[in-house]
Amino acid sequence: MSASTWALQPTDRERLIRAAIEAKEFAYSRYSHFRVGAALLTTTGEIIKGANVENASYGGTICAERTALVKAVSEGVRSFTALAVVSDVLSAISPCGMCRQVIREFCAQNMPILLVPADYEERLTSGIGDGGVKETSIAQLLPDSFGPEDLELPRSQ
Repeated sequence: MSASTWALQPTDRERLIRAAIEAKEFAYSRYSHFRVGAALLTTTGEIIKGANVENASYGGTICAERTALVKAVSEGVRSFTALAVVSDVLSAISPCGMCRQVIREFCAQNMPILLVPADYEERLTSGIGDGGVKETSIAQLLPDSFGPEDLELPRSQ
């Protein structure tokens, strides 16, 4: 399972945000025109990026957060310390419900999730503190969630 920490080093935080911004450039969003980039920081310091990939059959679309997680898990990586998500919207956008459930499957409930506004770099340049990043966790985004440990609960006969 994932590392459980709110202690994200400033250099790792910045690397992670920049990676999510880079990932957004590879989004395939020809239908919604809503580009999203995500980046996961592993417990070994590696960053795994993902972008949303849409499909003419809308149900076949995969979000950036799930792209990054599926890439990581399919390569045997299952320990993460943070996630950053960015879109082209000027406010911090939260992962969709399906992504929240997948994040819950593979990430510690109090792992930092950084929701980054599209104008992050401009905000930093103009001296707006942390660039408008909203820091949250899956516990906050998906309260009273159902997770893998719930499958082990005793059942009535």
